Amino acid sequence: MSMSDPLGDLLTRIRNGQMAGKQVVDSPASKLRSNVCDVLVREGYIRSYRVEEQRPGISTIKVELKYNDGEPVIKRIQRVSKPGRRVYSGIKDLPR
Repeated sequence: MSMSDPLGDLLTRIRNGQMAGKQVVDSPASKLRSNVCDVLVREGYIRSYRVEEQRPGISTIKVELKYNDGEPVIKRIQRVSKPGRRVYSGIKDLPR
């Protein structure tokens, strides 16, 4: 299956998993998704993630979601720049 927006797919899986109260969500693995998960762990938005090989050449990322007193740590997550509509910002416009 061809996927036009793998990053958007990952964010949607995380958002849907938290809305459903899941502890872990699965996503097809890629370097981009792993790098995004690295940032989410480092910034404290998810507990952890791991890459598991399902069969030779096919891997899955298992993302362990994070909750604070039963409430999802991520209140809102969305993709701003999409394949069909790119959004560009200067360094001074990015929030710190």
